[in-house]
Amino acid sequence: MVPREIEPRFRAALKAFPAVTLTGPRQAGKSTLCRSIEPELPYCNLEALDTRGFAQSDPRGFLAQFPKGAILDEVQRVPELASYLQGIIDADSTPGRWILTGSQNLAVIEEVNQSLAGRTAVLHLLPLSRSEVVGFPSHPTTLNATIFTGGYPRILDRALDPSQWLQSYVATYIERDVRMLSNVGDLVAFQRFVELCASRTGQLLNYSSLASDCSVSQPTAKAWLSLLEASFVTMRVPAFHTNARKRLMKMPKLHFIDTGLACWLLGIRSHEQLQTHPLRGPLFESWVVSEIAKHRLNAGEPIGLHHYREHNGAEADLVIDRGGILTVVEAKSAATATPALLAGAMKAREYLGIEAPVSHTIVVYGGGTSQRRSGLDVVPWCDLHKFAWR
Repeated sequence: MVPREIEPRFRAALKAFPAVTLTGPRQAGKSTLCRSIEPELPYCNLEALDTRGFAQSDPRGFLAQFPKGAILDEVQRVPELASYLQGIIDADSTPGRWILTGSQNLAVIEEVNQSLAGRTAVLHLLPLSRSEVVGFPSHPTTLNATIFTGGYPRILDRALDPSQWLQSYVATYIERDVRMLSNVGDLVAFQRFVELCASRTGQLLNYSSLASDCSVSQPTAKAWLSLLEASFVTMRVPAFHTNARKRLMKMPKLHFIDTGLACWLLGIRSHEQLQTHPLRGPLFESWVVSEIAKHRLNAGEPIGLHHYREHNGAEADLVIDRGGILTVVEAKSAATATPALLAGAMKAREYLGIEAPVSHTIVVYGGGTSQRRSGLDVVPWCDLHKFAWR
């Protein structure tokens, strides 16, 4: 098993809390991580119908099977278990006895917050970051192959064709998980909605346009987008502004957390297609944003990412706010760091510097050489994971 970046935090949480709750998308490696860290704890997967039926009909009897604790996988299937665990943990608060995993953030966190507040640490595991991907013997070595492959562990561990595996993944997600999260009556329309979201990755999110293109109402589009976020498929990056009111009024940017999944939804079936694809730039931006988000989450930091866009033409793909000190990040998929490629980051730094101090300005590009120009760090895509993005 390739070591996961989150492992030190996971182990520390097990020493401090009687329970640890780990959420993340399906197939991100949650079960593998839990069982490798605590191989002696009994493992119980609540996806199994008979196991789930027992837990639902007799939760006290079900939990009594595990006097020394257990790993309860996919706990969103029986969220009421958290209420019964509260009394068990209060009777014996020995650290590290219980590990709960869930692949639907809202379903798990709501129940955990109500029943296990102060009794469990909550961690989030996203698909593999680049620093984890390179641990596989057959990892992708080019930018296009990296974007196309994405970060789901099974693809890399078994050297699978990403398109074939992701086809099955999408079908399973549409047919099973969405039905459980919400009453989506028209699954065909929802699948079309997901594909339209993929075509908007790395771009400003216009709810009206998205709803119109999918022939649904704006409230429906917003509700469906919340489902994608709850299942760790997409993330919204809000606009940055020192004025909180103006920040809320500006459009967020939409990003797919896994670019391999976005590629499949866009009909991209080989990494060679990416070289001339019109969305290569936005896909690269989403890859950069996702990588930085993964590193921050794995380190225990809030995602804390914003984008910047002003009427004067100044814009930046990412602004990281570290207590009032800003880091400006631009993502450019071109392989050559020309002056024109750096101009946008320099302009954003100039205008942002009026509002708050800018400590670093970084341009992540599709080339392979690190450079320092005009106070900018020019970082090749393959070195992105070597930076401390905390």
